[in-house]
Amino acid sequence: MRAVLDRQRAAHLSSEPLSAERRIELIDRAIGLLVDHQQAIVEAVRADFGQRSDDFSRVVEVLSPLMSLKQTKAQLLGWMQPEPRHCERGEAWVEYQPLGVVGIVTPWNFPVNMVFTGLAGVLAAGNRAIIKPSEFTPHSSALIARMIASVFAEDEVAVITGGPEVGQAFCAQPFDHLLFTGATSIGRQVMRAAAENLVPVTLELGGKSPTIISRSADFQAAVQKIIAGKLHNAGQICLAPDYVFVPEESLDDFIASAREVIARIYPSLRDNPDYTSVINVRHQQRLQGYLDEAREAGVELIELNPAGEDFAAQTGHKLAPTLLRNPGDELKVMQDEIFGPLLPIKPYKTIAEVIDYINAHPRPLGLYYFGVDADEQALVLRRTTSGGVTINDVIKHVGVESLPFGGVGPSGMGSYHGRDGFRAFSHAKAVFKPADGPDLMRPPYVEPLRQAVTAMICR
Repeated sequence: MRAVLDRQRAAHLSSEPLSAERRIELIDRAIGLLVDHQQAIVEAVRADFGQRSDDFSRVVEVLSPLMSLKQTKAQLLGWMQPEPRHCERGEAWVEYQPLGVVGIVTPWNFPVNMVFTGLAGVLAAGNRAIIKPSEFTPHSSALIARMIASVFAEDEVAVITGGPEVGQAFCAQPFDHLLFTGATSIGRQVMRAAAENLVPVTLELGGKSPTIISRSADFQAAVQKIIAGKLHNAGQICLAPDYVFVPEESLDDFIASAREVIARIYPSLRDNPDYTSVINVRHQQRLQGYLDEAREAGVELIELNPAGEDFAAQTGHKLAPTLLRNPGDELKVMQDEIFGPLLPIKPYKTIAEVIDYINAHPRPLGLYYFGVDADEQALVLRRTTSGGVTINDVIKHVGVESLPFGGVGPSGMGSYHGRDGFRAFSHAKAVFKPADGPDLMRPPYVEPLRQAVTAMICR
């Protein structure tokens, strides 16, 4: 691992910064990998999950990162230009310089997407990269390693595979920058390891992203989008709606509408190829533990299982979508990021109490507001802090390449995607070329200089 990093750093230092043409050529190689291996990608992800929609995987694991790479390629030349800055006497500008070698640690929920989305910004900035994919998706990780090795030299882009011990050693390497996507608990360990070498980090973590249904919302449309979004990847998305605030008088209507939505888009679940399995038995047991604890606490659980199927008889790890009616904050389902097809619903009287609740908890990666009350929408945006917001839908802000993507506080540090990714993985070098004239900082401090300084010190 260290030998690969040393080779990449030596290659970086021994040559001129990569030209725009050279960076585009590297991005084109990544684009070619996604296009040429799209079917293998879909099959590898399906093997890792046991069951996930091939169509969904083709969109999120192939098309989505492909579009990121293409948009990066199209705008790269403009991003690379020196940026003039205002200066009274002389010239000042910022040059964006490659950092060197960037480590990329990716999660299991979107194993291919996260690799290539990260690579878009890293390659655009002129860096080299070493990637550590998740051990929870061995088929996808092995495929990524083969794909990368087929078109990139090891001193350009390399892949390191292995379990938690390898991951820990990886994060302790003296990279020039480290991009980590994963759980907040692991993010703390990553930051601690990176600190030993003063490696700057971009941490894309998670948290409990709240969803608010305003009394001004199109209620049926809101429920449909929330349920459909929640069940993308069976809720195994860092931006999945984690709990929903519903006007207290509409709680029963939400449950009834959710049943209708599930029956329409997933008339069956257990053998439905469009309904994703939980990734493994460990996470299935974790989610079942949330339900068991809530049930013992007297929380009403509403299983959304249109065909009444028996999930105990399955060979995989699917879990029926389940609503939890107003669970208490002491329960783990309201403390941990759920990362599964469970959705707590919380009644509210006023928007003020919703805002107070959100602000009393760690800042989330996403927040979703459904409604057409402009004043209320502005209040929510002004009074809450989250990594990003989607209005009248869920999750979709992450797909807008011109927006920065990242968290705040416990949900992350730094952001990337598009121009923000290019800048995250670049060094913004300040350059100043002074104009000719007297230097107020340099002796001898003669009387004319004293008078000039005195004249400038004013209100």
